[in-house]
Amino acid sequence: MTEQHNFTAEVQELLNLMVHSLYSQKDIFLRELISNSSDALDRLRVEGHSDPALLPEGELEIRLEVDPEARTLSISDNGIGMSRDEVIENIGTIARSGSREFLSSLRQKQAAEQDAATADLIGQFGVGFYSTFMVANRVSLVTRRAGTDSALRWESAGDGAYTLDTAERVWAGTTVMLHLKPADEEDGLRDYTDQFVLRDIVKKHSDFVAHPIRMKVEREEPVLDNTGTPVEGVLPKKIVEDETLNSMKAIWTRSKSEVSEEEYHEFYRLVSHDWQDPVATIPAAMEGTFNARILLYIPSKAPFDLYHRERVTKGVQLYVKRVHIMDDWKALLPEWLRFLKGVIDCEDLSLNVSREILQHDRQVKAIRSFAVRKALEAIDRLKKDQPEKMRTLWQEFGAVLKEGLAAAEDDSRDRLLGVTLAASTVGDELTSLDDYLARMKPDQKAIYFLVGSSTDAIRQSPLLESFARRKLEVLLFTDPVDEFWLERELSYKDKKLVSISKGELDLGELPEEHDGDAPTPPPALDGLLQALRTYLQDEVKDVRVSSRLTDSPVCLIGDANDLSPQLEQMMRQLGQDPPKTKRILEVNPTHPFIRRLSELEAGDTPASTLETYARLLFGQAILAEGGTLPDPGAYSRVLVDIAHLAVGVAPSEPDPASTGSDASTADHTDANSSDTSTTDSPPAAKPSEA
Repeated sequence: MTEQHNFTAEVQELLNLMVHSLYSQKDIFLRELISNSSDALDRLRVEGHSDPALLPEGELEIRLEVDPEARTLSISDNGIGMSRDEVIENIGTIARSGSREFLSSLRQKQAAEQDAATADLIGQFGVGFYSTFMVANRVSLVTRRAGTDSALRWESAGDGAYTLDTAERVWAGTTVMLHLKPADEEDGLRDYTDQFVLRDIVKKHSDFVAHPIRMKVEREEPVLDNTGTPVEGVLPKKIVEDETLNSMKAIWTRSKSEVSEEEYHEFYRLVSHDWQDPVATIPAAMEGTFNARILLYIPSKAPFDLYHRERVTKGVQLYVKRVHIMDDWKALLPEWLRFLKGVIDCEDLSLNVSREILQHDRQVKAIRSFAVRKALEAIDRLKKDQPEKMRTLWQEFGAVLKEGLAAAEDDSRDRLLGVTLAASTVGDELTSLDDYLARMKPDQKAIYFLVGSSTDAIRQSPLLESFARRKLEVLLFTDPVDEFWLERELSYKDKKLVSISKGELDLGELPEEHDGDAPTPPPALDGLLQALRTYLQDEVKDVRVSSRLTDSPVCLIGDANDLSPQLEQMMRQLGQDPPKTKRILEVNPTHPFIRRLSELEAGDTPASTLETYARLLFGQAILAEGGTLPDPGAYSRVLVDIAHLAVGVAPSEPDPASTGSDASTADHTDANSSDTSTTDSPPAAKPSEA
C-alpha cells in the first residue's frame, strides 16, 4: 500500500533552493551518491566482521546503469541498505541537526558569491542526496536492509511530498534512479546518460573510492578472418562489457612526490564531503616495530556540529591493510583534534578488532601519538610560513585546539602553546607566545594575560591601566574554554603565564612611564580601607591599595585560586551551583576621588554617607570589568542618593518594605538633612569621577 508523506518545511525550502540554485557545478550530485554508496559498503563490511551472513556472495561494488531512451541514470550498491525507519530519518528530513543552519548559510553564500553558493555546504550538512534534484525531475530509491527480506521504495518529484511503498529487491543494498532533466549546457546540465560524461565525472571526483565503480559500456570490434584481418563489408560486432571506472588506488600509500596537490584535494573532497580546499594536507609514514600511514587534512571551515562531539561525522577513518574498519575519531585522535579529516592505515592491527580493544591497543596509542605530533608540526609550519592560513585555522578551530591545553599531555601541551594565538594590547593582529616573548622587556618575568567576554570589553578594563603606563603587553583571551585552561599553572619557555586579574602583582622593577610630572605620593589610607571593609563585608573579602590602577578609582580582583565570575556563570549555565566567591576590592590611592573620600572618612562625615560612596565604588568596579550588577535596582537608588549629595539635597528615607534586608542598599536611618548638606560632602564633580 502506497503511503503519502510530506517533507518538513526546511526540506521543502532546501529543495526549492537546490532546484533553482545558481550553482553551476551540477556534476556534484554523482559524487555525493557514489560517496553514500561507498559509506553503505563500508558499513556492511564492518558489520560483516561480526555477522558474516550479512555479506553478499559476490564482490562489494557500486554500479551505474543508464537508459538513454528513458533518460534515466541508476546508482546501485550491494551495501548495508536501509530499513523503513532509516529511510524516513535519512531521506525524509535533513540531517536531523543543522537544517536551519544549513539554510541560513546557503542564503548567505548565495548573497555573497552566487556562482558557488552550495559547493562548500552540501557535504558539510549531510544533504548530498538532495543535490539529485538539480539534475532530475523525479527520484526513486529502492532499498533493502541487510539481514531482512523486505524492500522499500521511496519516490519524490521534489514537489513537497514523497511516497513509500513495498518493493522487490533480490539482494541487500540501495538503488537510486534519477529521471533526468534534458541536457542543457548553458545551465550546467550535461547528458548524464553519456558514458563518456559519467566516466569523466567519476575520474575527476571519485577515482579514489575504495570500491569498484562499474558500468556496462558498449564498444565495437571488427570481424576478423582466419588470418586476423578485418573482413571487408561486414559491420563491426557490438560488445557490451563491464568497465571499472575508478582506479581504487589508495592515495595514502603513494609517495608524496608522486601525488599532485589536486589529487590530494580531490581525495579530501571524497572523504570529507567538503567542496572547499583544505588549509593543510598532512601525509606521513610511521615505520619501526610496526608500520602505519596517515593522510590527514585540516579543513578551511568548521562544520556545523564541531561543538556537538556525539554528532561529529566524516572524521578520520581507520583502515587495516587498505580495508576500511571504522570511522571512529575518538579512538584515533584526542577530542581537541576532532576537526581533522582523512585516513589512518595500519598494517598490523587485527581485522576483527572491536572498538573497546581498539581504544586500548598499544599500537593504536602509538599511531595516535604519531598523528597528534604530525598535526601539530603542520600547524606550526602554517604559523611560520603561511600566516594568513594560520589565521584562518585559528579563527575556525582555535577554541577547539585550546581544549587540549586543559587536557593534553605535557609534550602536546607545550606544542599547543607554541601555536596558540591571541589578541594583544600591542597592535590589532593576533600574536603568538613567541612573538610576545620577543617583545618582552628585559626585566619582565612573566607573560601577562586577561580573560573576558570580548576583546573590546577587555580593552576597556581598568586592570590594564598600570600595564599601559609601564608599556607592558597583555594577551587578551575571550573564548569560554580560556577560563579552564588558563586556570592551570602554565609556563612557556620558562616564563609563567600570569593573570593580571588575580593575586598580587609585583611590578616594582618595571617603572611606570609618565607623559608629564610623576604623581604626588599617595596619602595613608588605613582608615578608609577599614571603613570600606566594614561597609562591604558581605560583598568582598578584603579592601587594599592597588598597584594596577592609574586612572580608575577601584577594581575587583580574585585570589590566585578563586573561580572567575565568568567561570561561575558557566557553571550555573551547566546546572551547577558554585559557592559564592568574594573578591578583593583594590583602590587607587592616587585618584582624586579616593583622596577626598579618605579626608571625609577622617572627618565627621556620617557613616550612611560613607556607605553610600562605598556601594557606589563597588558597583562601579563591577561595571568597569563588564560584569552584571547583582541588584541593579539597589544600585540605581545609590546613584540617586549620590546625586542628592552632589547638589546638597538630603537623600530620602528608603522604604523598608521595598529594600528588605538587601545588603546592596545603603541604610540611611541615621542620616538627616543637616548632616548630608554639610561642606564635608565631596564637590559635585567628584562622584562623576568614580
